[in-house]
Amino acid sequence: MKPQSALTAVATMTLAIGLAACQRPDATNAPAVGETTPAAATSAAVTPVIPRPAKVEPGQGRFVLSPDTRIAVVGGDAEATRIANDFAARLQKSRGFAPVVGTDASAKITLTVDPKASLPSDEAYTLDITTQGVKLTARAPAGLFYGAVTLWQLATADGAQGTAAIAAQRIEDAPRFQWRGMMLDVARHFRSTDEVKALLDQLALHKINTFHWHLTDDQGWRIEIKKYPKLTEVGGCRIPAGAAGRDAKGEPKPYCGYYTQDQIRDVVKYAADRYITIVPELDLPGHAQAAIAAYPELGVTGKAPPVSPDWGVHTWLFNTEDGTFTFLENVLDEMMALFPGKYIHLGGDEAAKDQWQQSAAVQAKIRELKLKDEMQLQSWFMGRLGNYIETHDRRLIGWDEILEGGPPADATVMSWRGTDGAIEAARAGHDVVLAPSPDLYLDHIQSELPDENPGRLDVFTLKQYYSYNVIPAQLNPEQAKHVLGAQANLWTEHQRTNERMQRAAFPRVAALAENVWTPTSRHDWQDFLQRMVPDMARYRASGFQASDSAFAVRFAAAPAADGKGALTLSTQSQFGEIRYTTDGSEPTASSPAYSQPLTVAVPTTVTANAFADGIAVAAPRKFTVDLRSLRSRGSHVLQSCKKGLALRMEDDAPAAGEGSERALLLADVFDPC
Repeated sequence: MKPQSALTAVATMTLAIGLAACQRPDATNAPAVGETTPAAATSAAVTPVIPRPAKVEPGQGRFVLSPDTRIAVVGGDAEATRIANDFAARLQKSRGFAPVVGTDASAKITLTVDPKASLPSDEAYTLDITTQGVKLTARAPAGLFYGAVTLWQLATADGAQGTAAIAAQRIEDAPRFQWRGMMLDVARHFRSTDEVKALLDQLALHKINTFHWHLTDDQGWRIEIKKYPKLTEVGGCRIPAGAAGRDAKGEPKPYCGYYTQDQIRDVVKYAADRYITIVPELDLPGHAQAAIAAYPELGVTGKAPPVSPDWGVHTWLFNTEDGTFTFLENVLDEMMALFPGKYIHLGGDEAAKDQWQQSAAVQAKIRELKLKDEMQLQSWFMGRLGNYIETHDRRLIGWDEILEGGPPADATVMSWRGTDGAIEAARAGHDVVLAPSPDLYLDHIQSELPDENPGRLDVFTLKQYYSYNVIPAQLNPEQAKHVLGAQANLWTEHQRTNERMQRAAFPRVAALAENVWTPTSRHDWQDFLQRMVPDMARYRASGFQASDSAFAVRFAAAPAADGKGALTLSTQSQFGEIRYTTDGSEPTASSPAYSQPLTVAVPTTVTANAFADGIAVAAPRKFTVDLRSLRSRGSHVLQSCKKGLALRMEDDAPAAGEGSERALLLADVFDPC
C-alpha cells in the first residue's frame, strides 16, 4: 500500500471538537488504573521468569550468586560448557561479574546433560536452587540452554550490579508446543545481520525456537544466489515511492540490501547456538516481482517489471515452464545448503491468477496436465517443488492458500487468513502452525498513543497476544495433535527503522512466548504483568527498543468549569500506580498519585508515568492542557467512518534524509472519508 504525499498536511492537522462523535471509544473512556494483587506480586517475586515455568515449588532461604561462585559442567561436555560460558558472559554484561566455568566438583552451580533423565522432551529441564547451590539438569543441550536462561532471568530480576540473591525453589519445566516462532519480513525493509542477531537474542531469552525469515518478495530479493547474481544485483534494489525515492536533485535514490551467503551462514550459526531453527522462505508462485525484474524469462509475459516500490498484492507470477523449475530448484539447492533445518517455506500466498488466466501457454499447461483450473495448477506447482525438497530430506511448509487446489501430501500448513486454514488442514491430517491475521500480526498497532508505530488498525494489545487461543475450539483432541504451535508475523511495510521493528515485536512476542510455552493452567495475566517489570528493565539495559505502550500513561482532556481543564489518566494494561507532576519535572515513585481526574488551570503541562513497586515501567509522557488540546483531536484518536483498510501511515516525503522523522496520520486508504 503506497502512502500518499498529498496527505502530509492532514497528518499535522487537528480536527475540531465537532468530530468527537468519530473518536475512538477507548481513547478517552479507558478505565482507571488498577492495582496488582498481593498474591500475584508474591508469586512473581519468587520466579520472575518469562515464560512462566510449568511447575515451581518454593523453597526456604536464598542462594547467593557472587563473583566467587564457580560453575561445574558435569562430565566436561563441550556443548554444555559452551552453554555455561554463555550464561557467564550474560551475567558479566548484566551484573558485572562472570563465574569461572570448569569441572570442579565443589562448584556451587552444576550443569548436567543426562540423556537418561526422566524429562518429557529435549527442551525440558529441572532447576534445583537451595541455599547451598544450584543444580541444572536436562537430557539434551537445548533443555540445558533454556534452564540457563531461566537461571539468568532469576539472577537479573532486581536490575542491580554485583552479588545476586535468588529465592530457593525447584523448577520443573517443559514447553507446551514444539513450534514457538516469529517471522520477520526483510523484503519490504531490510535489516542488517547485527540487527537480526539482536532480535534473535531476545527470541532466545524468551525460549522462542523458530525464526521464519521472509527473504524474497515483490519489493526485494535478499539472499545471494551465486548461480543467479542478478537476483541481488537487480532484485535487491528498488526506487522507493514518493519523494523518499529521489535525492535533492530529483535523481533516483535506490534502496538496496541483501545477505551474502557467508552472512547467512553466520546468522544461522548464531541462531543455532541459541537453539533457534531458521525457516527460510522463498515465496512463490506469486510475490515474485523482484525475481522477474532480474530474470524476465521467469515471468508469464516475458517483460521486465521494476522491483516494486509499492505494498499490496501484485500480479507478477512465475511461469510454469520447465526452465523456471530448473531455476527454482537451483535456488533451492543453494538455500538448502545454507539452512540445515527441516522446513523450507515456499509461500503460496496471494498469488493473483490474472497473468496465468491471460496466458495461452499457461492455459495449455492446465489442459496438458488435465487440471480443473488455476488453483489446481498452483497445487501442482507447489507439489512439484515440495517433492523436490523432499528428495533432500526437507519438508514443505506454506501459507494456507496451498489448501485451495489440494495441498501436497506431506505439506505443513501455516494458517494466516484466520484459523479456517488450520482447522481444514488439521482435519485432513496435516500439521499446522497458527499465525493468523490479525490476531498474531505484529504490523498491527498496539495502542492509540500519539507516539505509536505506524501500522495497521485495529489495535492488538499485549493482553490479546497473551490470551490468544492457539488450538481452535473446532478441533477434537486427535485433530489438535496436528497443531505444532504458533508464531507472530512481522510484515515491515510500515516498520522502516530497526527501532520500529523492535517496538512492534516486543513485548508482544514475550506474551506469545508464555502462551506457547506455559501450560494453560499456569497462565495468569496479572502475574505476567508483574514479571514484565524486570523484563522491561532488561530490554532497556540491553539497548533493545521494546514498546512500553501497554504501560504508558495516556491522557484524555475535556473542558471543566471556570475555564479550567479536566484530565483523565489511564494505562492500557491497568497495571501499576500512576504518578504525575505539573512543574515540568519527571515523576518519581514519590510524586503525587493519580486517583481521579485532575482539574487544572489552562495552560498546564502534566507529566505522568506508571510505577510498580517503585519502579517506572514506561517512559514518562507529557500532555499540555490548553485551549487547543481542549477543542481539538488528532487523527490518532479518531476512527474511520467506514470499515475499510485503516492504517496509521507514514508520509513518503522525508523532511531531511532517509533516517529523519516523518509525519504520521490515520487514514482509510480505501475510503479516506
